[in-house]
Amino acid sequence: MNSRLIFLILGVIAAWLIALNTGRDLAFSLAYLLTAILTISFVLAWNSVRGVTVRRLTRTRRSQVGQYAEEQFEVTNDGFWPKLWLELADDSTLPWHAASRVVSALRHKGTQRWLVKTLCTQRGRFRLGPVTLHSGDPLGLMRNERLLAPTGYIIVYPLTVDLSTFEPSVSELSGGEARHRRTYQITTNVAGVREYAAGDSFNRIHWPTTARLNRLMVKEFELDPSADIWIYLDLFAPAAAGLPWAPPPPEPALFAAQAKHKRKAQLELPPNTTEYGVTAAASLARYFIAHNRAVGMNSRGRTREFVQADRGERQLNKFLEALAVVEAAGDLPFGDLIATDGVRLNRNDTVLAISPEASPTWVAALQMLQRRGVNSIAVMIDATTFGAPRDYDAVLSELGATGIPTYRIQRDDPLARVLSQAPTFAGRR
Repeated sequence: MNSRLIFLILGVIAAWLIALNTGRDLAFSLAYLLTAILTISFVLAWNSVRGVTVRRLTRTRRSQVGQYAEEQFEVTNDGFWPKLWLELADDSTLPWHAASRVVSALRHKGTQRWLVKTLCTQRGRFRLGPVTLHSGDPLGLMRNERLLAPTGYIIVYPLTVDLSTFEPSVSELSGGEARHRRTYQITTNVAGVREYAAGDSFNRIHWPTTARLNRLMVKEFELDPSADIWIYLDLFAPAAAGLPWAPPPPEPALFAAQAKHKRKAQLELPPNTTEYGVTAAASLARYFIAHNRAVGMNSRGRTREFVQADRGERQLNKFLEALAVVEAAGDLPFGDLIATDGVRLNRNDTVLAISPEASPTWVAALQMLQRRGVNSIAVMIDATTFGAPRDYDAVLSELGATGIPTYRIQRDDPLARVLSQAPTFAGRR
């Protein structure tokens, strides 16, 4: 109850007391007037949010840092009486999602629509809604509200940077043995034939066998005989480091169109090792998948995120989906993760280890894999530039002695340039 409503209620009580005690017509007229104002305000406030339908249409439930998330809102008055004003308060968790709006003069069966475009500046899983509908009487004496259920969630994929090259290059990475693993993709390795099934592409039909057996037969394929690439991401909680950060405000709408092509270059990564590691992992996965290599991922944060090695655009989507929600909240040291899960790797596979850990235990785990014929590449996130006092001399010494190619990323480094240049230690022992 606001002060005006309290004052009006006290005025109504006082007017009726005076009218009943004095019996004067003026006192009764004043009491009737104040009572009518109070009653009409109550009825208008009660009816203000009735018969109103709110719809929110999300263009897609997937977006990426540097891209826009779009939602269209539609408010319809299905009631008989017009609505003077309606306030929609949106409680979404997507940063800077300015979906709240005030709608005025909504007539009977009238509809108002608007589009909300939000530049995604932070990866993660964000709630869309709920929406609270506020309204009241014209005098502002009473307010009414109605809570609308949340509509769902949106996944914002991490930022990826364009890598011109990555050394050792794709052509230099070891091949491998044939895996004899069936795939739905068309490769150069035909494994056999089978009967046609609904949905099979006609370019997979093997016509000589079809003519001989007098029924449609299609070819089955195996993955190319090249080794897999595995990205191991360190999400051990004590290894992470970071500085305070808040999502930056969106750019003014006047300059949004002019700066559209520069959004990725201007986006600011949160100053913590996890975000830099996630961006590096997503960018490397995108690079190798674009070069038709089978890429998998393994990490252990709050939950285990494991993506089986595969090729194609769907594989990249699986990567980005997993990396969108990972957090540095794991309780398993990175060296133990490599040692325990690395036993499943095949000879000539390549491990890309991304870690801010200053302990050389994870380097020792990579050395054990190398003895089994598994190649290793280290991407070290320098936590000292993120406010953590650490000494990387032992790690760098072990990496150099083993000959593991090493990339060192510091805060505010352009990841595209750092990952596209030659590694620090290119020689192998």
